[in-house]
Amino acid sequence: MPDRVRVCLVGGGRVAKVHANSVTRHIAAATASAVVEPVQEVRDAVGDQYGIAARFETFEAALDWGEFDAVLITTPTFTHKTLAVLSAEAGKHVFLEKPMAITLEECDAIIAAAERHGVLLQLGFMRRFDPEFVAAYERIQAGEIGRPMLIKSLTHGPGLPPPWARDLAKSNGMLAEVNSHDWDCVRWLMGSNPQRVYAEIANFKGPAHHINTPHFYDNAIVNIRFESGGLGSISGVCPCEYGYDARVEIVGERGLMQIGDIRGQAVIIAANRDKGYITPIYRTWPERFAWGYIREMEHFVGCIRSGTAPRADGLAGRWALAGVLAATRSFLEERPVLLSEVLDSVPPAQT
Repeated sequence: MPDRVRVCLVGGGRVAKVHANSVTRHIAAATASAVVEPVQEVRDAVGDQYGIAARFETFEAALDWGEFDAVLITTPTFTHKTLAVLSAEAGKHVFLEKPMAITLEECDAIIAAAERHGVLLQLGFMRRFDPEFVAAYERIQAGEIGRPMLIKSLTHGPGLPPPWARDLAKSNGMLAEVNSHDWDCVRWLMGSNPQRVYAEIANFKGPAHHINTPHFYDNAIVNIRFESGGLGSISGVCPCEYGYDARVEIVGERGLMQIGDIRGQAVIIAANRDKGYITPIYRTWPERFAWGYIREMEHFVGCIRSGTAPRADGLAGRWALAGVLAATRSFLEERPVLLSEVLDSVPPAQT
């Protein structure tokens, strides 16, 4: 292993730039060695912005070059399985953005390839590394609020998803693309796997945006029962227009814990007596989870250098997807769905 972990960005969109910023400006033990992006204008813009000399139109060309140790995959969900397996087969460590894949079979193929070729696999669940969420987890583990009984998690995003992300066949919809973090967080913070879900969806803004994608929805609410007996809910709205909003509330046997705030800054402005108080809010997810993104990449690089297993592993990604698939079946069939119905439909992994 060289003195600095050499990473290849696979994709040149917003998430790729967030990770490139972490690698080039915050992590001394890593360097951005290459970028893969089919659109030349985007590829060159990312390369110029972050000082990346090696630029490739295809991932196969980047693998032929091969001068990197790990990949950061930020491409659309339906490409994840192919890219992650190719990376593992080439001996490259894999950082894979959420959602992990389209199906559990794809998740299992990714996990198996990483294990077979001895490379690390980390999922992009940055909330596990966000200072507020980490502090909350540690205090729950310390017993400050007692055993968690009820957990409520929400993620509301301001922008309209791209066309592919509205298609259940290519993305599994909003519950995957927007709410994957919620699925991971409720399982992580509750300390228990989901057992049964019931989902309701609604489409309020699709007609105004001329969206005719089958089963499109922009609002969702999911009720969850955990194996521990605990209860939970996940709320998703996208687009919500008002800003980026990610909050969690946990009710324990001895207390209440709240994580996150709709306010983006601890600033209050009294501009005039008609408008009253004004306070800034978070406008984007990179702003809200800036330190989470940096620290998850620090963790990934540190795991490569030390040979230790990442905290946000393939199993976490698989469980998050299982929740999405169960909830999707729930709203399509208009009934509660046991997780076992989804998990038992594929050859069992380490569940």
